[in-house]
This record gives sequence, structure tokens and C-alpha cells, in this order.
Amino acid sequence: MQEEIRTKTEMRKKISIFFLMPFFIVLNSCLGEKTISGRDFENKRMAMVTEQIKSRGIKDGRVLEVMGKVPRHEFVPEKYRPFAYGDYPLPIGEGQTISQPYIVALMTECLNLEGDERVLEVGTGSGYQAAILSELAREVYTIEILEPLAKRAEELLQKLEYRNVKVKWGDGYLGWEEHAPFDGIIVTCAPDHIPQPLIDQLGQAGRMVIPVGETSFVQVLKLVEKKEGKVTVEDVVPVQFVPMTGREVEKGKR
Repeated sequence: MQEEIRTKTEMRKKISIFFLMPFFIVLNSCLGEKTISGRDFENKRMAMVTEQIKSRGIKDGRVLEVMGKVPRHEFVPEKYRPFAYGDYPLPIGEGQTISQPYIVALMTECLNLEGDERVLEVGTGSGYQAAILSELAREVYTIEILEPLAKRAEELLQKLEYRNVKVKWGDGYLGWEEHAPFDGIIVTCAPDHIPQPLIDQLGQAGRMVIPVGETSFVQVLKLVEKKEGKVTVEDVVPVQFVPMTGREVEKGKR
């Protein structure tokens, strides 16, 4: 059946502050920061959930519980760990970032997971989003185009015993066809259009959340749903993500 894409013009009345803060501020702040204990990290994580996530309207109890459980500080470079639970993204190397906690929670909530789903993530990065998904879905498949990040995330996820996550080094634009269809797809890098392979690999009644924009500064988080053979697209909130890269993306620009 021919798929129809319909974009809703009304944006949800949510405000995102996912605009990259200058990293030099973080770097300068790191100087002289004291070592933080495990208990301090736990307290910061609970405050993060209450002050940054729940207060902004995230209501899914399972998402809130997992955001308060997964040790975000383990997924950032050691020098940034004192700031792991701050209300901003942080560098993770290779020119990439770990997303602001609220955005991670918002995107996760958009998938409406119940626990028995197969989920695809495009853009593994640090592995943090995959860890969150691991606690909420049956199977998680995550793709990272940068080999050093893919290897690092895979090792860390294994170390932290997230055993239902499989990591692949490759071009996420193409998805992971051998494991499709997926009940949910989450994309953590921004193409200038919604990749057709990801739409094709989204199962019936599946949901995909993806930032889309032609520049690094003007992007919209979109919720894609398949219902009764039709595909609908809804704008969620303005965001700013690193751009999607890869051969397939470059082909589309020629």
C-alpha cells in the first residue's frame, strides 16, 4: 500500500533548550572541580530527574525511573563527570556530544515503549541513549558511523551489563535491515530529510523520533508513525543536533 506522509503544522507547546552551550565554559569550569563520590552522583541524578525532566512535562513513569537509574556519568569523559547531570550536552570526543538529559527523556517518551519492543538507534555516540532504551525495551540495536565511538560504547555497555544491546559500526542512514521491522526508531543525529530506509524498516504501529533540518542551527524534532499502512509526521519541538554523516547522506546532496 502506498505510504502517505503528512506533516502537522501545529507544533507542540514545549520548549527545548537543546542549544549547545559554549564548551569553553565547561572546560574552564572543570578547573578546580573536586572529585565527586558515588552518593553525590546519585543525588545529582535524582535532582536531574526532578528539576530538569519531570518539571518540563515528562510523565512516563518508566522513563523517569530509568533516567534516575542509569549512571550518566559513566558515559562522559572523566574530566566532564562532575557536570554529567547538568542541564546541557557535553563533548564525548570525535566532535560528538551526549545530549541534554531532558532531550534524551523526551525522545524516549515519544516512542511510548512498554517493554517488549525491538528498537533501533541511529547514532550510538557515548552509548547513554542505548542504555536508557535497554531498560525499557526487549532488544536494542544501535549504529554508530564513527568507529572509535562504536567500539568505546560497545565496551562500556558490556562492562555495565546492558546485555540486550547490539552495537554496529556503520552508516545509520541505511538502518539495520536484517533486524527489521522495528517497533521504535530513535535518531540522535540530524539529516536534512527523513531517510526512506528508516521509514521502510519501521514496523506497523511503530514510532520513530528524529531531528530533521537543513543546517546545524535550524532543526525540528519529528515524530513519525505508521498506522494502517500510512505514515504520518508530527513536529514536536525545535532542537539542535550534530548533522548526520555518511555516504548515503552525501549522495542525496549531489
